[in-house]
Order: sequence, then C-alpha cells, then structure tokens
Amino acid sequence: MRTMLITGANRGIGLEFVRQYAADGWRVVACCRKPAAAEALNRLAAQYPDQITVHALDVIDHAQIDQLAQTLSEQPIDLLINNAGVYPPARGDALGETDYAAWQQAFAVNTMAPLKITEAFIQRIARSELKTIATITSKMGSIADNRGGGSYIYRSSKAGVNIVMKSLSIDLNPKKIIAVVLHPGWVKTDMGGPGALITAEQSVTGMRRVIGNLTLQDSGKFYAFDGQVVPW
Repeated sequence: MRTMLITGANRGIGLEFVRQYAADGWRVVACCRKPAAAEALNRLAAQYPDQITVHALDVIDHAQIDQLAQTLSEQPIDLLINNAGVYPPARGDALGETDYAAWQQAFAVNTMAPLKITEAFIQRIARSELKTIATITSKMGSIADNRGGGSYIYRSSKAGVNIVMKSLSIDLNPKKIIAVVLHPGWVKTDMGGPGALITAEQSVTGMRRVIGNLTLQDSGKFYAFDGQVVPW
C-alpha cells in the first residue's frame, strides 16, 4: 500500500486530497494543527480506519516535525504534499500598510516549513516507491505572471517556496526524488472564497493527475492543476 503524508489536511484542498487518496486505497498520514477540532477530517478517518491516521502538527514547530518523523521512522513515504499555508489579511499586504509580523508568519508557514518537513522526512521518502514531493504554491508566486502588483507578503512567500523546491529538485536528483510545485487554481475554499472558479474536488482531481504522470525529468517544474506549465 502506498503512503501519502499531507499537511493542512483538515479542510479545503488538504481534506479533499485525503478523501481522494484514501478512496483509491492509499495509506494517508493526515496532519493538522488541532486534530480535536478537525471534525470533517475525523469523520473521514472513521470511514477509513485502516488507512487514515490523524496527527497533530503545527508546521512552524520544528521540534514537533522532528518528533513526527521519529514516530514514523519505519514508514516509507511515497508522496509528501506540503499543503499547509496562510494568506495574510489584505489590509496588511498593501503598499504602505505592510504588516511585517504577518510577513514573518507567512514565510515561516509558506516558505520555511516545506523545507523543514522535507529535511525531516527525506530518508522515508527515499525508501519509498514513488519518491515524490509536491508543494502547493500559487501563480501569485510567479515573477513572470505578476501583472497586478501588490500582495507583497503572499507573492514573496510563494516565490520563496518555489525557489526552495527548485533547489531541492537539483539536490535530491541523485536520490531519484521528484520535487515539484503545483498551482491549485482559484478554488472555492475558506481561503479562496465563494467567488472562486473551481471546486476543491476539481482542483485535487487535476493535481492528482499531474502527480500521477510525473517522472524524474519533470522534477523542478511548476505545474497548474490542469497540467499546464506555469512560467516562473
């Protein structure tokens, strides 16, 4: 049975990843900050008791990441999905109104955490069959695609994780580990809002298709949920 570990698994895109992979027979290590409050995730785990395990994980708590890696030390991880992310409040992310504390938080969650989690689980990934790391990013982190300006905090944190994963794709190539970044589209979630264009099910179905077709030659690339390559 293949195993997937995902952060931010309690709602939205993360929860849909858990649902779809469990339905396909995968073992799922589902991580979120407050499992006791993750009602939808817990219901899903009860539906798949032999496949889904729920773990407490605050992705900015490096000691907690290391502890989870130790707990799962014997478990190969075929697919790591770095999904946990934050979107700063609009009033703190505009020119002249920058909330620098929010910026630090965004970098801790969106940029630094995926690297720390990768470092902690790299040996478990290397022992697996698929050896794949997928990090959820955004087209807002594309320099080439930035035609609207603004959103300094969010854009920079996502551009940061893009380059982190690009470097990982090079450094992990000798281990035959694939590392890519994925743009999920504008999704109808708590973060995306009700005016978004696609559902979480549509987004995750597309991203799973991309993940399922990856080869080592694709490592380091930036894909949208529909399989299109996003400009850097």
